[in-house]
Amino acid sequence: MAPKSCLVTGGAGFIGCAISAGLVRRFERVVTLDNLHPQVHPKRIRPDLLHPAVELVIGDVTDRGVWDRLLPELQPSVVIHLAAETGTGQSLTESTRHSRVNVSGTAVMLDALNNNHTYPDRMILTSSRAVYGEGAWKSRLDGAIHYPGQRTSDQLARAEWDFPELEPLASNAAWTRPVPISIYGATKLAQEHMLTAWSAAFGNELVILRLQNVYGPGQSLANPYTGIVTLFCRLARTGEAIPLYEDGAMLRDFVLIDDVVDAIIQAVDAPRVPKQPLDIGTGDKTSVADIARRISSLYGAPEPRVCGYYRYGDVRHASCVVDNARGELGWTPRHDVNEGLMKLSAWIEHELVEAPR
Repeated sequence: MAPKSCLVTGGAGFIGCAISAGLVRRFERVVTLDNLHPQVHPKRIRPDLLHPAVELVIGDVTDRGVWDRLLPELQPSVVIHLAAETGTGQSLTESTRHSRVNVSGTAVMLDALNNNHTYPDRMILTSSRAVYGEGAWKSRLDGAIHYPGQRTSDQLARAEWDFPELEPLASNAAWTRPVPISIYGATKLAQEHMLTAWSAAFGNELVILRLQNVYGPGQSLANPYTGIVTLFCRLARTGEAIPLYEDGAMLRDFVLIDDVVDAIIQAVDAPRVPKQPLDIGTGDKTSVADIARRISSLYGAPEPRVCGYYRYGDVRHASCVVDNARGELGWTPRHDVNEGLMKLSAWIEHELVEAPR
């Protein structure tokens, strides 16, 4: 019998590096396919945080030739599909790039698996909160559920940030309807549909994890489209006042990378797979202004300032209910925002001061 192996697409990125140690303890062989995109990897070299036992294959998920060279000798029992272009606002101006990698890249992978007679026992997709778009809102007048959809350019120009008489609801994959408002969100939902159809046809198990705002040690410090928590830390560290888009009152669910790692590893280990996507966050809401104030205080930086700017493709509020992930995977988030910020800031100091690059 062939040794159990795991293939991770996009596995040299933030999440891939973070899960690598857990994977090498579970599989006899772990291989990651990553193109080391310069937006994430400016020096195009193997990341230090990628476990040394992981085999790194430098290549693009959209390249059929890469797959045809890799799959015949690998035959992975588990595939973790992380590879994706992730910039929400960026996707609206670089639609071809996001669609090519996220949609076409997934299609190329699935065709290559089939053409090479490779049918993993289990596939895990890291999807995104972006599939929900603005999500569901409840009327303050009669309690009815509404899906208001994307805020218009006129609405944003008038600084009408919220939807009148509506209250945002935390997303729950069990009932919240996905209505993405960015190209990125649309491509992640397309990935979900593609993998669901393929897995049903070929009989492999599929786990879909819809991640909220992931942050923490290991997140790229060079990527201008990186998560706002890391960006805010970089600004505050240099004594800058953190600029707040809109009015700063946007709600987010900030989940530490450690908890996301736990969720993915438990998706690998789970004796059975859930029948629906699972939301991965903390279950708590934090305003962007609040986390900016916490970061400013941590670094002794000036108070954050509302700059009044806005960005197309951003949702007003995003949070989730994690009950289904608890029930299906036995997973629960273990870290609050304050603990996460301390871990992130300590790592940033190590990267920028103790180990300059």
